[in-house]
Amino acid sequence: MTKFRTLALVATCIGMLGASSAAHAQPQPWPQRGVKFILPFGPGSATDIAARLIGDKLSAKWGKPVVVENRPGADGLLAINAFTSAADDHVLLYASSASFIAHPYTQEKVPYDMERDLAPIARVSDTVLSAAVPAASGYKTLREFVEGAKQAPDKHNFAGAAGLPEFAAMAFVKSENLGISKIPYKDVMQGGRDLGENRIQFLVSSYAAVQPLIAAGKVRVVGVGGRTSLAPGVPTVTEAGYPSLQIETTSGFYGPRGMPLALRQQVGADVVAVVNDPAISQRIASSGQDVRTGGPDEMAQTLKQQAQRAAEIAKVLGMTAKN
Repeated sequence: MTKFRTLALVATCIGMLGASSAAHAQPQPWPQRGVKFILPFGPGSATDIAARLIGDKLSAKWGKPVVVENRPGADGLLAINAFTSAADDHVLLYASSASFIAHPYTQEKVPYDMERDLAPIARVSDTVLSAAVPAASGYKTLREFVEGAKQAPDKHNFAGAAGLPEFAAMAFVKSENLGISKIPYKDVMQGGRDLGENRIQFLVSSYAAVQPLIAAGKVRVVGVGGRTSLAPGVPTVTEAGYPSLQIETTSGFYGPRGMPLALRQQVGADVVAVVNDPAISQRIASSGQDVRTGGPDEMAQTLKQQAQRAAEIAKVLGMTAKN
């Protein structure tokens, strides 16, 4: 082999290596395989209904299967731990901020860092929150419930959906000196069923959790977190005179620690496009949610505002952040 042919061969090899390196340096298309949504609530919840609607549309858009995995329990920690342990950008957390905003105050040790481990991807909706009583109780207003609970605290129990709703319910009970007992639930859907049977007498949860029971005439909503067409004529909790129950929670998607902003923006844009489809947004709204979409930055800002509200509730309860 001549000197010139040798040099040419070396140059060709170097060029091929460079081309190969450049190809590897290019970002790979996402998703490369199936995607999983992990949820901290059980089937039938507002979060679950929306996740399945969105997942079906995204599966068609991405050409990859989307699986919804329900992990209710432990105040949202079962789902969050499963998500953080996966450390996989094809495993996303779809959760209401209600699931974790109160953790710094309610958990002795929080096994994750919200800012580090929950990377915002997209905001989907604000959950319409409700304060509800059994229809059989005869209470027509929130004030009537408060008066009845004060007269017979031993005959009244309360519950809240895991996280911020339960936190707010505790603050409400303390503010009103009700002295009634809290009943914990792994899955708030069971709490709704018990409310309908008058086994508990007060529940703070998503409207979706009690919507079928309202239709069945077993549950009455006596206050909502904000004005909504789903409950015309029902006052907000603030209008009813109990602002301690006023909270806002937002459902959205989160990626794992270190998920690049560019990828989160890309996935977030896909989510927002699907949710803003009128057919999807109307179905999400009918499940008891107010559609309010946004990307990573909007979601991050929302979380800051809700964390401030959680701090206010904690102050009412005389609690300080443990972590």
